[in-house]
Amino acid sequence: MKRILLFVLLFLAACSPAATAAPTQASGPETLTVMTHDSFSVNEDVLKSFEEANNAKVVLLQSGDAGAALNKAILTKDAPLADVLYGTDNTFLSRALQADIFESYPSPALAEIPDAFKLDPSNRALPVDYGDVCINYDKAYFADKNLAVPQSLEDLTKPEYKGLLVVENPATSSTGLAFLLATVAHYGDSFTQYWRSLKDNGVVVVDGWETAYYTNFSASSGKGPQPMVVSYGTSPAAEVYYAEKKPDDAPTASILGPDTCFRQIEFVGILQGTKHRALAEKFVDFMLGKQFQEDVPLQMFVYPVNPNAALPEEFTKYAQAPKQTATLAPDVIAGKRDAWIEAWTKTVMK
Repeated sequence: MKRILLFVLLFLAACSPAATAAPTQASGPETLTVMTHDSFSVNEDVLKSFEEANNAKVVLLQSGDAGAALNKAILTKDAPLADVLYGTDNTFLSRALQADIFESYPSPALAEIPDAFKLDPSNRALPVDYGDVCINYDKAYFADKNLAVPQSLEDLTKPEYKGLLVVENPATSSTGLAFLLATVAHYGDSFTQYWRSLKDNGVVVVDGWETAYYTNFSASSGKGPQPMVVSYGTSPAAEVYYAEKKPDDAPTASILGPDTCFRQIEFVGILQGTKHRALAEKFVDFMLGKQFQEDVPLQMFVYPVNPNAALPEEFTKYAQAPKQTATLAPDVIAGKRDAWIEAWTKTVMK
């Protein structure tokens, strides 16, 4: 009898709510991996606000320049290293879309973004920011030499500017590629003739932007031999922002003649196969939202695509934007980019 009674008591205890309820534990943050180029930067407090609002941990996977990051995403498509890719620009956009690495996401935030930035109708790649690759010049040099600042691509071939321009190799630099594309947009198939004229006029070629700007450019290092460099329309704002003693005016400015600048637009996309689709969508919305967009200018010195984002004083006072940028359709760039670089190399480097 005692055994039967004990069995009944144990059975009732096992069936009670306290026994059947699973133990409750606080779930940890969901991890979202975002692959970016090495120039990506965001204020820690801004990123933390997203993490706290979504119980998330964002891991930033910096993967070289924009081209290298895209290559990595394509090569690992079947076993993706990240959930989101940021930094593919319009010079590589068609390649990313052809490789089909992104999942479509028509973010509600797109309603606030001007159509000019929406280059992918399928909404696989969504615009985040933009900037203009332009020729920057050293104001003091031209003033001291009483030399007029060139106003066009054609002016750069004139003898008075011989040896005064440094550019980046388009085969190794996205900045150099953007300037090459500006000349292609302006001259069409005869762009190699223009580059031959630049070569004859002593154009200097280096591998990347950092060497061009910090070693060759006279305004930045104070010692470089070239007073003109292929850089960005926002570089004058950066000069002021990073100056130890704030100058009354930017020491540099940009040449803004027709087709002298090429507009780069950077995109974000959710990578195929993500296991965190819902969180990835929230992160894309976050990148297009006002808080992140207002953080963009002084973090990466590019413009936000969201027109509701306020610009910092450094941008409103010192950054420069051309009225007529050089543009090429992404599919045209994708189809001819390698051939243009090869033709440039044969013309300029041999």
